[in-house]
Amino acid sequence: MNLDFINLQPYANPQYFIYLMIALIPMIIGLYYGHRFKVYEAVFSLVFLFLIFDGIKWREGMNLIIYLVIQFVLTFAYLHYRKVGKNKTWVFCLAVILAIAPLALVKVQTAMPQKQIPGVLGFLGISYITFKTVQVIMEIRDGAIKKVNPITYLRFLLFFPTISSGPIDRYRRFAKECDVAPARDQYVSDLGYAVRYLFQGFLYKFVLGWFFGTYWLPRISRSALIVGNMNGGLKLSWWLVAYMYCYSMYLFFDFAGYSLFAVAISYFMGIHTPMNFNKPFMSKNIKEFWNRWHMTLSFWFRDYIYMRFTFFAMKKKLIKNRIRLSQVSYLLLFGIMGFWHGLTWYYIVYGIFHALAIIINDSWLRFKKKHKGKLPSNRFTKYFAIFVTFNVVCFSFLIFSGFLSQLWFGWK
Repeated sequence: MNLDFINLQPYANPQYFIYLMIALIPMIIGLYYGHRFKVYEAVFSLVFLFLIFDGIKWREGMNLIIYLVIQFVLTFAYLHYRKVGKNKTWVFCLAVILAIAPLALVKVQTAMPQKQIPGVLGFLGISYITFKTVQVIMEIRDGAIKKVNPITYLRFLLFFPTISSGPIDRYRRFAKECDVAPARDQYVSDLGYAVRYLFQGFLYKFVLGWFFGTYWLPRISRSALIVGNMNGGLKLSWWLVAYMYCYSMYLFFDFAGYSLFAVAISYFMGIHTPMNFNKPFMSKNIKEFWNRWHMTLSFWFRDYIYMRFTFFAMKKKLIKNRIRLSQVSYLLLFGIMGFWHGLTWYYIVYGIFHALAIIINDSWLRFKKKHKGKLPSNRFTKYFAIFVTFNVVCFSFLIFSGFLSQLWFGWK
């Protein structure tokens, strides 16, 4: 039996939003009058999750169920372990490794599509659910989370507006909102933001993202390949420069548009999912960029990798020099981020590039601080800093795009 006709991928087309907005109406009315219809919300979420994983995607749906069982067993086993007063580091590390293992297997399988690796549980959104489970395990270890409600945990992991690509919420923040209805004034304000984010998302993803990614990028790509092959050597051309800027715009508008949809639908449901982008191309340096670009992911890596490794290294006195320690921490953070994107050279180089960019940026900031008063600081230097940061970021996105593999090696 062919069920493809009811398969709906999140935010993929206008038809999805028609079904979504109709289904949201009872929830919006309930929240407006101060009631959260939990049963309706559960059925609503399950139906839209089913529509993501039905038809030809049914194997992904089965993988999701198996994955959730594993993560539940792992999370609650570790919670029980902590409740009885035990806190061995190796047990914590084992819990984190086991939580990450399914995602790591998926990444390895993606890098070796010709081989079937047994036990791989691939499905849409596995990265973002894994970030959530690891976050909870780490905060159980810290003592910041002392109890986990199984139903709330399931709703947190499967919160469908964010399931495929985030933004990545925090369990403690989500748990405070998911059982109560906001005050009417607050909810009316939220509805205003939700409508604004929804239409801004349409503009970003279906107009600007389409123009840069679907209309313009293929044409520039062909020209860059033709002229590059004629030039030889590194196959550089002005078309490659155009590709760099066009791809950067496409990446931003497509991803920011998706994130705005996720935040908008969350607000309609009375949940304040955090924003993911804040004018990233207006950043004055690369560190500020990462405080504005894909913020929930960069903050996740900051809190659960950078800070923890830095604290561990300081505690064990692995690196005594604080500057060297921060540099090693950046290389670790962005190295892991590169591997997380995929086991290909351009993702790994992309991660290392950003680590080196931040290390150089920190050195420059220390130099500026040391020579304060001797260096000019005015409107021109501010816009020049934005210009330099924008171009550094766009160059990193050219690496990230993988187009250089196609241009240099003919790999697609």
